Amino acid sequence: MEPIPPDDRGLLLGDGLFETVLFKAGRAVLWDAHMARLSDGCRVLGLPAPDPAALLAQAEAAAAGLDRAAVRVTWTAGSGGRGLPRPDPVQPRAVVTAAPSPPLSSPVALATVSIRRNAGSPTGRLKTLAYLDNVLARREAQALGADDAVMRDTDGHIACASAANLFWIAGGRLFTPSLAGAVLPGVMRAQVLALEAVQEVQAASIAGAEAAFLTSSLIGVRPVASIDGRALRPHPLIAGLQAQVAASS
Repeated sequence: MEPIPPDDRGLLLGDGLFETVLFKAGRAVLWDAHMARLSDGCRVLGLPAPDPAALLAQAEAAAAGLDRAAVRVTWTAGSGGRGLPRPDPVQPRAVVTAAPSPPLSSPVALATVSIRRNAGSPTGRLKTLAYLDNVLARREAQALGADDAVMRDTDGHIACASAANLFWIAGGRLFTPSLAGAVLPGVMRAQVLALEAVQEVQAASIAGAEAAFLTSSLIGVRPVASIDGRALRPHPLIAGLQAQVAASS
């Protein structure tokens, strides 16, 4: 991989997007869905979209030799001059890396944190390179003795975990935060919505949740053991979704 130059706008300004794609035995899982989200994000940010076929070739080369890999596709606004305006024309830069990604299925403890996602910004719904709020949210959750965070947005609505979408079960029904808030339209989130009847809501609290789980491309469906120290119980719906997602990937 060529070194990233010091004037890259992704490095200096967080001007860009990324996708993290699961590769199993050299095969990309849900590649088209990831590329569609990346292309949608480029439209919002005013960036030229990448060629999915060219990126796939780079991703396959990066994942070669790894049985289960997390392949990160980073798409920056390229090198630019001094200041905020982008050069004309923009010449985006692709950076593709891979790392081993063993499966994670054990239940996770969550803690509600003070870090908020920006409901007033389009970046609150995109997978941008400006990920520091997520880093700080995970750090705060771990300081509270949990594994991951429950993040709210600046309107006070439940949004997500630090790097995953959140679902919960209450009164026998399945819920997830609505994309009307500062919520990333997760690729695995969409898979769950296609498999189960889910109510997308803007909720200020999930204190009444009987069970919960996280979703992302790397973890699939991962049960939640507790939220803010309150234990949650296993649920057959979650076990069923785990099995369906594992079988489809």
